[in-house]
Amino acid sequence: MDVLTAVLLLVHLTPVSTAKNGVSSKSRKRIMPDPVTEPPVMDPVYEALLYCNIPSVAERSMEGHAPHHFKLVSVHVFIRHGDRYPLYVIPKTKRPEIDCTLLANRKPYHPKLEAFVSHMSKGSGASFESPLHSLPLYPNHALCEMGELTQTGVVQHLQNGQLLRDIYLKKHKLLPNNWSTDQLYLETTGKSRTLQSGLALLYGFLPDFDWKKIHFRHQPSALFCSGNCYCPLRNQYLEKEQRRQYLLRLKNSQLERTYEDMARIVDVPTKQLRAANPIDSMLCHFCHNVSFPCTRNGCIDMEHFKVIKTHQIEDERERREKKLYLGYALLGAHPILNQTVTRMQHAVEGRKEEVFALYSAHDVTLSPVLSALGLMEARFPRFAARLIFELWQDREKPSEHSVRILYNGVDVTFHTSFCQDHHKHSSKPMCPLENLVRFVKRDMFVGLGSSTSTNYYDACHREGF
Repeated sequence: MDVLTAVLLLVHLTPVSTAKNGVSSKSRKRIMPDPVTEPPVMDPVYEALLYCNIPSVAERSMEGHAPHHFKLVSVHVFIRHGDRYPLYVIPKTKRPEIDCTLLANRKPYHPKLEAFVSHMSKGSGASFESPLHSLPLYPNHALCEMGELTQTGVVQHLQNGQLLRDIYLKKHKLLPNNWSTDQLYLETTGKSRTLQSGLALLYGFLPDFDWKKIHFRHQPSALFCSGNCYCPLRNQYLEKEQRRQYLLRLKNSQLERTYEDMARIVDVPTKQLRAANPIDSMLCHFCHNVSFPCTRNGCIDMEHFKVIKTHQIEDERERREKKLYLGYALLGAHPILNQTVTRMQHAVEGRKEEVFALYSAHDVTLSPVLSALGLMEARFPRFAARLIFELWQDREKPSEHSVRILYNGVDVTFHTSFCQDHHKHSSKPMCPLENLVRFVKRDMFVGLGSSTSTNYYDACHREGF
């Protein structure tokens, strides 16, 4: 069944049975608008299906594509955790009944699922930074806990890992068979869903998953800003952006009527219903093909869902136009991009450490990075989204290094603000590393409208918004 057929079925059949496995659909993995395959007008149900990212047939991807005389030097992977149980409950309704144990006879399935569970159950002695060692290594609750990774989420990242293994290890030999700990750089936030997503991807990726070689570092901040998290100007941009969101919501009378109707159904004040962020729970019902909740006053339904999802999409559109979020994104993403560029520069110098870096993160990690790179048309990070930076060396000119940037398998290198014009005067299908370095070390601050700030600290502490 293709996406548009699935969309039509969902529109007409939801609410549906309480099956615990996801809807079956060969979701087309697009991040840039495609007028040929996408609905001619914005369709909130179609967009929600893309967001669910339900595992299906193996997707086509552009990772690892380069002329034969280019050598892959290093790869830097940023992922959003896989499908999860909601973080919020719709007041006075029963939680969606999703099983977070991992079972071979339940869809979605992956050939490595049982081996993954077996391997994770033996990993209690893993070398993780505190407090990661206290987290479970795989989801295992018959009724999911709040925010817990689901079987769908595990399969999404087993699939990501296998895809990257076929390209980077089997084809490009990025790691030798006797790879060592120092050739990987692994970092995750302190949530079980990010640690488990990272482990699932690595289990699909590595030819020999050896616990003694797996060392995850803990990142306390969702921005992965390490020791550079204090940034007053970034916080000012965020406050302005949140104000913009609030004003847009106030203008949307249809959204307000929808919240009022849902509040009536569950018998709580509208303000309480809105504060519970109902779209988070509704997306879980939608992605897992579970009926929306009902009470004696009626049912939350597809029309409610479509109104809220449409507002989310309109909010993203206005966010791009108003540019307040861009200011937040440039400052929010700088530390992690700076770290990535530094790691690339070390690889250019011939260092063999950290040739594969993995950051297991959140939507609020990837979203600022995408915006900072100038990928304004990129869709909001779906479950198990992946953003990849590849570093290449030209064997014919060994001193020349180039980068490719891919989002969910799509090559977006020439959509970035620092390389969008490069292909007009070069035949190379990638961007000079110098362009990325110059962007991170200088042009990101120019993008903030500052002619005086030339480093992150000065930009963060600049007076006057």
